[in-house]
Amino acid sequence: MPGEVIDRPNPQPLPSHLPDYVENLQIKLKHETLDQNSCDALLKFRRAACYIAAAMIFLEDNTLLRNELTFDDIKPRLLGHWGTCPGLIMVYSHLNYLIRKKNLDMLFVVGPGHGAPAILAALWLEGSLEKFYPEYSRDSEGLHRLVSRFSTTAGLPRLVAKNFMMTTEADSFFQSYQCGNPGSIHEGGELGYALAVSFGAAMDNPDLIVPCVIGDGEAESGPTAASWHAIKYLDPKESGAVLPILHLNGFKISERTIFGCMDNKELVALFSGYGYQVRFVEDLNDIDTDLHCSMVWAVEEIQKIQQAARSGNPILKPRWPMLILRTPKGWSGPKELNGQYIEGSFHSHQVPLPKAKSDKQQLSLLQKWLSDYKPEELFTEGGDIIDEIKSVIPEENTKKLGQRVEAYNSYVAPNLPDWKKFCVKRGTDESAMKAVGKLIDAVFVENPHTVRLFSPDELESNKLDAVFENTNRNFQWDEFANARGGRVIEVLSEHMCQGFMQGYTLTGRTAIFPSYESFLGIIHTMMVQYSKFMKMALETNWHGPVSSINYIETSTWARQEHNGFSHQNPSFIGSVLKLKPTAARVYLPPDANTFLTTMHHCLKSKNYINLMVGSKQPTPVYLTPEEAENHCRAGASVWKFCSTDDGLNPDVVLVGIGVEVMYEVVQAAEILRERAPSLRVRVVNVTDLMILDNEGQHPHALSNEGFNRLFTEERPIHFNYHGYHTELQGLLFGRPRLDRVSIAGYMEEGSTTTPFDMMIVNRVSRYHVAQAAIGGAQRNEKVRAHQQELHAEFEQKIKETRKYIIEHQQDPAGTYDTPNVLVNVA
Repeated sequence: MPGEVIDRPNPQPLPSHLPDYVENLQIKLKHETLDQNSCDALLKFRRAACYIAAAMIFLEDNTLLRNELTFDDIKPRLLGHWGTCPGLIMVYSHLNYLIRKKNLDMLFVVGPGHGAPAILAALWLEGSLEKFYPEYSRDSEGLHRLVSRFSTTAGLPRLVAKNFMMTTEADSFFQSYQCGNPGSIHEGGELGYALAVSFGAAMDNPDLIVPCVIGDGEAESGPTAASWHAIKYLDPKESGAVLPILHLNGFKISERTIFGCMDNKELVALFSGYGYQVRFVEDLNDIDTDLHCSMVWAVEEIQKIQQAARSGNPILKPRWPMLILRTPKGWSGPKELNGQYIEGSFHSHQVPLPKAKSDKQQLSLLQKWLSDYKPEELFTEGGDIIDEIKSVIPEENTKKLGQRVEAYNSYVAPNLPDWKKFCVKRGTDESAMKAVGKLIDAVFVENPHTVRLFSPDELESNKLDAVFENTNRNFQWDEFANARGGRVIEVLSEHMCQGFMQGYTLTGRTAIFPSYESFLGIIHTMMVQYSKFMKMALETNWHGPVSSINYIETSTWARQEHNGFSHQNPSFIGSVLKLKPTAARVYLPPDANTFLTTMHHCLKSKNYINLMVGSKQPTPVYLTPEEAENHCRAGASVWKFCSTDDGLNPDVVLVGIGVEVMYEVVQAAEILRERAPSLRVRVVNVTDLMILDNEGQHPHALSNEGFNRLFTEERPIHFNYHGYHTELQGLLFGRPRLDRVSIAGYMEEGSTTTPFDMMIVNRVSRYHVAQAAIGGAQRNEKVRAHQQELHAEFEQKIKETRKYIIEHQQDPAGTYDTPNVLVNVA
C-alpha cells in the first residue's frame, strides 16, 4: 500500500554538483516535520481511497469485502485504469491535508485522465460526491452505488472529465451522464493540456494556488513541452500560482516513458533551464514526510515570489517551484501474475487481473489485494469512514478540493461598452479588425481583472494593435515587460493559447482567441473536447454557466497575398459546424459594423463555441450601426440597395457569406445591372451560418417558411461562400427544392498571388457569380436569349484579368473600388 516499502533499488541520490539551490533545499526542508498521527491518518486515507478505486474496477457486489469474494461479486465487464491511481491519491490526500493545516485556497488540476477511480474515491471520502449527487452518500449504500455502477451506463465513467475543476487532461471526467467532480478540473479527452489550463485558471486569481499533476506519459506531448514556459506569462502581483507535480511512475499504456528513464541530473538540468526550482519526492521509506515537506517548501517559495511582487520589489525571472514525484506504477496492487511483473510495470496500467471473473488464481489475488488494505479498519459498520481519515480533510466544504466554486459556479458577466461608439460611416472602407480592436480595448478598460486575450504572435499582423491602447503584453521574462501586467498574452503556441483560455473561462472569466484562419485547426481537437465538457455541464443541475469560447479568425485565405497556399485553409469552420447544435455558432460578418455587433453579442453569450470570421484588410462598410444590428439579429437579410427593385420578384437570388466573397456578389450585381438590365436580382447576405441548417436542426435555423421568404420558393439560388462548398451542402441538406441551388467556395486553389486572382482561381469572382446568375435565370426570356453571349463575355473577362495579373503582378486598377451603390452615401 502507499507508504509501504517495496523491493526496489534505493532512489538515486542527488548528484553533488547540482546547482546550489538544490543543496540548500535539502537543508531547509529539515525544518518542517510531519507528526506520526498525521502520517497514520494520511496513510489510512490512501488505503481507503485505493481500496475504493480498485473495488470500482472489479466489484459488482460485496462492496466492503464483508465476505470472501466469489465470481458472482465480480463485474461482467472489467473497465477502468489502475496504474496511476495510487500516485494521484497520494497527491490528493496531501493537498487536502495542507489546505486544512495552512488554510490555503487550492484548485486541483489532474493531467492523467486514466485516474478516474482515484479521484472519484477521494471525492467520495471527502463528501464532495454526496454534496452534488446525494445518491453517493458516505455510507454503505452510497459506496455500493459508486463501486457497482462505475463504468456502467448508470454510473460514473472510467475517464475523468472537466466538470470537476480538477482537470484531467487525458480523459474528460464525466463524458457521460454525470459531468463529474464539481470542484476541480479534469482536462480530458487527450493528453497535453493540463498545465496550460492550470495557468489559465491561476490568472487574475491572486489568492489561488493551482497544483497540477502531469503524468510522465502526458509530459511527452508537444503541448506540455511548450506549457512549461507558462511561468513566463504569469505576473505574481495580479495572479495566483501553479504548482506543477510531475508524476514519474515510469510507464505509459505499454511502454516506458521518456521522463521515467531520465535520472535526476538530467531532470534538474531540463527544468532548471525552463526556470523552475526542482524538488524530488522519492523517499519510499518515508514518503509522507518527503511529500509534505516538499509541498510546504513549494508553498513558501510561491509566497515569497508573490510577496516580492506585491510589495513593489518584484523578482526578475523568479524561479517557481515544481515537484517531481517518483512512485511505482500500480503501487500497492498485485505484484506479479504468472511470472510477469504487474506493480512497477505497464501491466498495471489498466485492469491488472483481467480474468478475475473466471480464473480462480486471479480471483484469489484480487481477494488478497483488497484485503491487504484492511477495509474493516477504515470504514464503520454503516459504511462511513473513520474519524481519523476525516482528520486530514478540510473542515470547510468550500476549501475541499472537490468543491471549489471557481470550478463550477463562478461566472462573472463582463461589463461591455456601447459597441456603436466604434462604428464606421457607411460607404467608407475600414478593416473590421481595426474597428473591433478598439472595442476590445474598451472592454479591457471596463473589465481590468476578468477579460483576457490569448493569441499567437499575430496581433500586429492581424491589425488588432488597438487592443494595446490601454494595456500591455503580459510577459514576465525580460526587464522591459516584467511586473507590468497586461490583458494580452501572445505566445507562439496555439495549444497554450487554447489551454490558457479554457482554464480562464472555466473559472468564470471571459477570453478571446484571435488567430490566422489557417492555423486555428491546430487546436481542433482541444476545442471539440471542450465542447463535450460544455454539453455535459449543461446537463447537470449544479454547474453554472461559463462564458462562451470566442475565436476570431482573420488573415483569411482570400487575402494571403504574401503568405500563399500554406496560409489558405478555412477548415476550422467545418470543425465547429460538426459540434452539437447547442454549442456551435459560426458568424461571417460582412463589414466592420456587423463585426462590432457580432463581437459584442459573443462576449456576453454563455456556453457556446463562437467562431467569428472577418477580414483584416479595409473593405467597404455596407450597413449603418442600426442596419448592422438588425441584420445580425436576423442572421441574414436582403440587401435592397444592391438588388433589383429592392429584391422584389427576382429571377435569381445571389447569396454572399463572408467578407471578400460578399464583395464579389455586390460587384456581380452591379455588372449584371449594366450587362443584363432585364435580369431581376435579389442579393442576400448571410452572417449567421447556422440559419441555413435544416429546420429544427439548430436553434438558429430558419423554418422552411422563413427560408423560402428569404430565398424564394422556386427561384435559382447561387451561394458564394467563404469556406468549403461541402459545408453548405451539409447545412442545406433536407431543405426543399435543392435542385435550384448552386454553391461556390474555396477549392484549395491559390499561391502567392493577388487578392482578385484568389477569387478567380477559386471560381468565386464577380464574373463567376455573374455567370451563375445568367445561367440560372431560365424564366427570363430576354436574358436566356443572350445567355451564351453573356457567359462568353464574362469568361473572356476572366481570361483577360488573369493575363493582366500575371503580366503586371497586381490586380487591375479599380478592382477594389467602393461599389457604385455605396458611393452616394459615403
